[in-house]
Amino acid sequence: MTNLVILVGRIARDPETRTTQGGTSITSISVVTDRPARKDGKTYKDENGYTAKDSEFHRVTCFNGLAKTVGQYCSKGQLVSVQGRIHYTQWEDQDGVTRYGSEILADKVDFLSRANGGDNQDAPPID
Repeated sequence: MTNLVILVGRIARDPETRTTQGGTSITSISVVTDRPARKDGKTYKDENGYTAKDSEFHRVTCFNGLAKTVGQYCSKGQLVSVQGRIHYTQWEDQDGVTRYGSEILADKVDFLSRANGGDNQDAPPID
């Protein structure tokens, strides 16, 4: 059995990095992917004549060395490829209501474009 996710999309907002008390680096990013929108089972054009798109936002979490690299060299708008696995969580909120969530735990993040703005000449090479 396999739990494998591969996403290619743009980073929706700048990465957020934190460090646990135990010293583990954790970086969270949101990756947006697009697919053609459909009406009555068919794709359609928007008001500008382009194929309309539906966007989905994916929460991605990176740990340790990957977290440091993503936090340092990635920024909003950058095109990335993410490989990892889906992780589901369940918890009770303050009102006792059961809540559910999902995220992608990244094993690998490839930079498909340079970060927008800033100087990232020391960033790892783009394959």
